[in-house]
Amino acid sequence: MCGLAGALSLSGITSPEVLQAMAQRLHHRGPDDQGLWSDEMAGIALVHARLAIQDLSAAGAQPMHSACRRYVIAFNGEVYNHQDLRKRLESEGRAPVWRGHSDTETLLAAMSAWGLVATLKAAEGMWAMALWDRQTRTLQLARDRAGEKPLYWGWQGQGTARTLLFGSELKALVAHPSCERRIDRNALTALFRYKNLPAPLSIYQGMHKLRPGQILTVTRARAEPVLTSYWSVTERVRHALAHPFLGDFSAAVNATESALMAAVQAQQLSDVPLGAFLSGGVDSSLVVALLQAQSQRPVRTFTIGFEAAGFDESPHAEAVARHLGTDHSSWRISDREAREVIPELPSIWCEPFADSSQIPTLLVSRVARRHVTVALSGDAGDELFAGYNRYALTHSLWHKLSRLPRPLRKLMAATLTAVPPARWTALGQWLPGGAPLSQLGDKLHKAAGVLTAADVAELHRRLLCHWPDPAALVLGAREPRTVFDETADALSGMPDILSMQALDFAGYLSDDILAKVDRAAMATSLETRVPFLHNGVMELAWSMPTAYHLQQGQSKALLRQVLYRHVPRELIERPKMGFGVPLAQWLRGPLRAWAEELLNESRMKVDGYLNHIPVRAAWQEHLSGKRNHAYRLWDVLMFQAWLRKTQ
Repeated sequence: MCGLAGALSLSGITSPEVLQAMAQRLHHRGPDDQGLWSDEMAGIALVHARLAIQDLSAAGAQPMHSACRRYVIAFNGEVYNHQDLRKRLESEGRAPVWRGHSDTETLLAAMSAWGLVATLKAAEGMWAMALWDRQTRTLQLARDRAGEKPLYWGWQGQGTARTLLFGSELKALVAHPSCERRIDRNALTALFRYKNLPAPLSIYQGMHKLRPGQILTVTRARAEPVLTSYWSVTERVRHALAHPFLGDFSAAVNATESALMAAVQAQQLSDVPLGAFLSGGVDSSLVVALLQAQSQRPVRTFTIGFEAAGFDESPHAEAVARHLGTDHSSWRISDREAREVIPELPSIWCEPFADSSQIPTLLVSRVARRHVTVALSGDAGDELFAGYNRYALTHSLWHKLSRLPRPLRKLMAATLTAVPPARWTALGQWLPGGAPLSQLGDKLHKAAGVLTAADVAELHRRLLCHWPDPAALVLGAREPRTVFDETADALSGMPDILSMQALDFAGYLSDDILAKVDRAAMATSLETRVPFLHNGVMELAWSMPTAYHLQQGQSKALLRQVLYRHVPRELIERPKMGFGVPLAQWLRGPLRAWAEELLNESRMKVDGYLNHIPVRAAWQEHLSGKRNHAYRLWDVLMFQAWLRKTQ
């Protein structure tokens, strides 16, 4: 795992001092080595910060040249099947004399033999890369299928001074004098709707994220970039739908276990210590169980606990670890220790990012990095195997509600919203189990919005939504179409649950979950790997009937049955907690002064980005206890904190 950056200039070469500054901004992603390469005549420069995982010798250093000297690459990621690719090259008589055993060297040899697209289709892994063809003077940027590794790009500057900047993180690109750093107000609306900036959006005008499964091609002679896809989630989902799994449920469980076992085995490839995150939930417990089943010694596992009631899963993780016999490390974090990392967040996520589970993710990454350099995670299990509550609710309720005439559903919604949330919540205290319904009013008002959805795509959009009208929140902005809109169009006619899974995979997984984990882990120089994103696992999951994922109102039925072969059911079965912090209480208590300073009306007026009226109204309602606006406010606070950091 590493970091990369670079520049393609129309007017000359980027100075060594600027390249060094860009590399230094990526030091956390690759503290083991730093490499710079440039071709002054071509105007291209590549920067690489190395976290050595495979082939720790100098033979794995980057930027790396192909044996034929035609190609130069800066690569961030891992190719888990690169040894198989080497064998294929050797059997074809197209392998070079190997200098070392790194996957980067394998990639270059494969690209020299088969070309970029064929190589990416054959490769299994995660990556962001910049490939320079010295013969044709062509730059190609590529990103992995699911978007595990980030890659930004954009033309900056004017006229002959224009420069194409690209890299793993924006913080490296802003070190280049051509980077203009003009905030994109339209993109900002997406932050307030989805708590992140979906690709290809970034916080800066003219800067973009390369989408998962995409290749960007540009030359000095043809500066206009050409974007092509070598892999598409909508195409793969449609292919899986046309070729469904035909076995019974028992056969499906066996196939799922086999696919996951192979994925976990492949992702153990490492020349440095490896472990796994363990929350005690279904997904991480299954990854750890399969990892331990293949290991001759106890696997290193890591979790953190919180002192706040209702947010501490560490006892569950410890119970699973004891049963599996892992070498488990569990750290209990005080609320104060968790809050102390908040000032660091704008620098770690170098554009506004507002998933508050970024805090525990950062903390558990720091714990793991004390002992290992690579950690496997259970991410993507929810998206692929229907783990989110919204899937179960849609499966059980939406097909019934959608049969009602939309005017009637609108009337029902109007009835729900006619009663203020605080009054609904007060009424909820008189119902059986009233305590858990302490946010009944907020939930009913959100349900009212769901009732009026025209189709499952709009239903999904509303379920994910934070601020319902973000264009009214950002001054002078127009909300753009996003990957959710485009994916919904491409999925027209797809079964409801499979459609929602694909929407989450294309947007929420890549731009929220994977971005969160990548930045948190790489801030500590820790590589994370996601076995659920192995090609065979993804294809198998999408081919399964919905009834195999959701059984009797329970989510992830397939994964649960596989897990029960390794861990007793009673250690797993409990309500889904998520990986969060007591944000609502913090904002009314120890974070109140910090939040008040960032949400100051005068400050927002001077900044000129946000309409202070709805922000202040939400803040006052939250402080009063009438509503829980914690997540909406966190969106604003993360933007305001980022803005302070960058000014």
